[in-house]
Amino acid sequence: MSPLRLFIHTRRHPSAILLLVQLIGMLAYPFIEGTPAGRVAFNVFGIVVLAFTIRMVRRTPGEVRVSWALAVPIIGLLLTQILFGKGELLAWSSGLEALFYFYAAGSLIAYMMDDELATTDELFAAGATFTLLAWAFTHLYVLLQEVHPGTFAAAINPDAPRTWTELNYLSFALLSSTGIGDVIPLTVHARALASVEMLIGLMYLAVVVARLIAFTTRTRIAVGRARRRREEDQWEQD
Repeated sequence: MSPLRLFIHTRRHPSAILLLVQLIGMLAYPFIEGTPAGRVAFNVFGIVVLAFTIRMVRRTPGEVRVSWALAVPIIGLLLTQILFGKGELLAWSSGLEALFYFYAAGSLIAYMMDDELATTDELFAAGATFTLLAWAFTHLYVLLQEVHPGTFAAAINPDAPRTWTELNYLSFALLSSTGIGDVIPLTVHARALASVEMLIGLMYLAVVVARLIAFTTRTRIAVGRARRRREEDQWEQD
């Protein structure tokens, strides 16, 4: 695919690019989050994800101004952590990032529910929304851990703070209702938040994803019927 065609395809399906960027981050974070340089790269990549997410929100009924209002202080906090090593700001940046991703996920849901058609970009948006919700809850778990150390435990090094990757794994397990795994919330606040995430995951699959599947199936049936009518008309003419 030529660079021009790739650019045009990206403009047509920004949800696919956002989903791809998020998946790349999830696969790359385990390799970089254990070192000081890796944590810098982690924050830089976080800013990149913010930019792609704002670009996606422009295609939705959501207000871009709200996204920028949340993104600007987040970028400032992340840059401060990068340049001056202010780790104590992690709770603030994580809280704001959670709000940002929740707003972006809500905007994408409004985009998908806006009509009764399931376009290719909306199908990609379903995956991007799921990852946005998982990332939002991940940042809430980071916030809880920063405010109350010892909030989470795991089978390996149970007393150590859980990494972003571990908490992201917990978030995906809860949101998809596949089980908690070896990362366990210990405090009542963490368990309450985990319960809310499980409920949101079930509702998202039951309402949004099921609706898109129904629209996709209905569209394919309508296209098949139209094709058969054209073939019958052509046969009668012959």
